[in-house]
Amino acid sequence: MTRYLHTMIRVTDPEATIRFFNLIGLTETRRIENEKGRFTLIFLAADEDREAALARRAPEVELTWNWDPEPYSVGRNFGHLAFRVQDIYATCARLMAAGVIINRPPRDGHMAFVRTPDGISLELLQEGEHLAPAEPWASMPNTGNW
Repeated sequence: MTRYLHTMIRVTDPEATIRFFNLIGLTETRRIENEKGRFTLIFLAADEDREAALARRAPEVELTWNWDPEPYSVGRNFGHLAFRVQDIYATCARLMAAGVIINRPPRDGHMAFVRTPDGISLELLQEGEHLAPAEPWASMPNTGNW
């Protein structure tokens, strides 16, 4: 038997990354500080998965913060994390209001891409049927890459 546990991403500013994930509905479930290894692990879960994450420690996103700064290259070979959201337009509006760039706007009422403060690509997918095309999203161009 196999069970999905978490996806780990390295972060340089844990609090900025937590604030970012809070904007799409993830909250901290637990935190592990390892003084000897000089790192902190912060686990987040989506609201709908929170109970399961607290009970079984899955499914979660693990933020790894190494206390000693080191450069992280962001390669597209990682791919992206994907989250289903109740209202893609409201989610993207909340992210934009917080200063997040919408790299691939939800022109189709279904899919958008954004990046975390450390450049990790996130795909946002509309729950259920696609929403009808709406402005400003329908005519918004792509920005950067995702």
